[in-house]
Amino acid sequence: MKINLKELAIFSVLGALMYVSKMVMEFLPNVHLLATLIVAMTVVFRQKALYPIYVFVFLTGLLNGFNLWWLPYLYIWTVLWGVAMLLPKKMPPWVAAIAYCLIAGLHGLAYGTLYAPAQALMFHLNFEQTVAWIVAGLPWDILHGISNLVCGVLILPLVAALRQAQRLTR
Repeated sequence: MKINLKELAIFSVLGALMYVSKMVMEFLPNVHLLATLIVAMTVVFRQKALYPIYVFVFLTGLLNGFNLWWLPYLYIWTVLWGVAMLLPKKMPPWVAAIAYCLIAGLHGLAYGTLYAPAQALMFHLNFEQTVAWIVAGLPWDILHGISNLVCGVLILPLVAALRQAQRLTR
């Protein structure tokens, strides 16, 4: 996956945008545009969407501290990218709108469960403790899932904007 200098600049800005959007919305717990941005970037840039995702992950660690909580960031956003990659490239817009919102929402709902393996390894939790940790976080995961689902309505407009910007920069 080679990238040119123009793509490097674009992906750096998109990764920084992900970080800033999360920080701006920090006052609303588990409400942010990360899933929206990741799905939109994956639809447009496919494999290369990993670049802005990992710019975001690196910035998050750099500016918030590379600590244990950060380690799941190394894989948790890639799961959403992978699911978005599995969707067909050509879908009717109404199907795409529903599919994109659903995968964003499901990722938010599954966030605690996706985070749990790292939590279990880092803190030596057994299976029962890990399940208890997941269950304790379910209210936050439900909020996360609902907010991702709602924010998902922005995915298709973002895809259109990214494609337009891509055409303009060629």
